[in-house]
Amino acid sequence: MKEMQWGFIGCGNMAKAMIRGMVEHNAVKTNQVIASDALAAALEPVAALGVKTTGDNKEVAAKSRYLVLAVKPMFYPAVIAEIAPVISEDTVVVTIAAGQEIATMEKQFGKPVKLIRTMPNTPAMVGEGMTAVCPNDNVDAGELEEMKQAFSAFCLVEQVPERLMDAVTSVSGSSPAYVFLFIEAMADAAVQQGMPRAQAYHFAAQAVLGSAKMVLETGKHPGELKDMVCSPAGTTIAAVKVLEEKGFRGAVMDAMEACAQVSKGMK
Repeated sequence: MKEMQWGFIGCGNMAKAMIRGMVEHNAVKTNQVIASDALAAALEPVAALGVKTTGDNKEVAAKSRYLVLAVKPMFYPAVIAEIAPVISEDTVVVTIAAGQEIATMEKQFGKPVKLIRTMPNTPAMVGEGMTAVCPNDNVDAGELEEMKQAFSAFCLVEQVPERLMDAVTSVSGSSPAYVFLFIEAMADAAVQQGMPRAQAYHFAAQAVLGSAKMVLETGKHPGELKDMVCSPAGTTIAAVKVLEEKGFRGAVMDAMEACAQVSKGMK
């Protein structure tokens, strides 16, 4: 039996969001979590929650039942080489980096290992994340379910085939940046029209939040919901016409394709 239920190597914004969500929603007890990071300051927020912290990646890897590799993709080979000797046959390694294929990581470990590839996103920081998961053949159904239950503390979780992970990166993993850019642009336009900036951000962000909720809760096609707002000869259809003329949809699709191609190139 492992000493710790969950371990995190790397404690950046995503790892902190995951730890906080698990702890605050009682998915795991604070004394069942351990985290490491090269920067001591990065560990302070999770230490304040009561989580054990260390600068030793091997300690985290050796003690954890579920081990999250929460470092940047470029550091995966070095971290895996460091911890591989202490990974036991019952450790479940959970990855959260874009472009890191299961087959590649299996080779880097150099021995049979339980791997679950995931792609979370930053709205996990407010408990509204979305995560895709894809296990390798060594992970059993019980382990996958336990992992999904823990992640459900801070996000929605869906299993996808690995061939869709690059698409997931573009539509979910990276897309909060597109949405933030959209909110910023709408707020800038409102400021140009005389609205105070703080108020403009509030109006724009709430409009995006409410619109997303309508898609999720009504089950209606986004096009149908768009049509509901577009009255004949009205203000909204005039705005939609300009967006179409400027290539709004095409720009979004091209951006997502670029994102997916970079993800594919990280293999």
